Amino acid sequence: MNTLKLSLGPLQYFWPRERALAFYREAAQWPLDIIYLGETVCSKRRELGTRDWIALAEELRASGKQVVLSTLALIEAESELGALKRLVGEGGGWVEANDLSAVQLCRERKVPFVAGPSLNIYNHRALALLIEDGLRRWVPGVEQGETLLRELRAAMLAEGHAMPELEVVAFGRLPLSYSARCFTARALDVAKDQCEFRCIEYPDGMPLATREGKPFLRINGIQVQGEEVTDLGPELPVLRELGVDVLRLYPQVDGMADVVSHFDLARRSLAAPPRIARRNGYWHGEPGMPMATAWPG
Repeated sequence: MNTLKLSLGPLQYFWPRERALAFYREAAQWPLDIIYLGETVCSKRRELGTRDWIALAEELRASGKQVVLSTLALIEAESELGALKRLVGEGGGWVEANDLSAVQLCRERKVPFVAGPSLNIYNHRALALLIEDGLRRWVPGVEQGETLLRELRAAMLAEGHAMPELEVVAFGRLPLSYSARCFTARALDVAKDQCEFRCIEYPDGMPLATREGKPFLRINGIQVQGEEVTDLGPELPVLRELGVDVLRLYPQVDGMADVVSHFDLARRSLAAPPRIARRNGYWHGEPGMPMATAWPG
């Protein structure tokens, strides 16, 4: 039985510098194979800058992990493109490309890259083209479930293409959308340019409820996430059969050491582990959350 690799996905939230550094010092001791570092949501989050992420990557590589530097999902300014060029040029390893600007830079500089979940790859021809550009690992979008991956894998093999490494989001809140507007600033009735970095007050995102008071989504700067932490642990036998290589665990502010230990034990066992969070409906071709009760009449 091939042992699945475990990855720690990029930190989606805005944490104070010392909290983030302490978290990664701990993570260096966890049974992880891969750690993703970098800001993927908002370039204004500068508690850790590009220089800091590159330095932290060097430290973590010394602990024996593969370290991948992750890029923004939405590039809007020349300054953000400049930071991206530095990350690709000076990172010293693989890059997680979360938009096509990063793909282009990696291709030009012959840097191996991971296709992040915001690249929106929906067919085998797009995947094959990216492999020619240097793609080594693919993280499908969170809405891409078992059926689509089976069909895409079969199409790749039918045309003689080798699949890249396949990494699926196995634990965490799912990133659903990005916008040029900042949802956190809007919710707090402040302008985006004068946000005062208020999302740092919400280390697991800002909860958003329905008018009836039921939990609905998480607001995280320009990103919207699902409210529920999802868990694909019980689906491990299917993931193995499908050829998944890496299980991605997204950082949460509390309990991540226990989460990593849980998945480390599960990947070494033939038995499916118990579910420690909510079922991922997307994986099964179902709605991401149960349909709301219909209005009467």
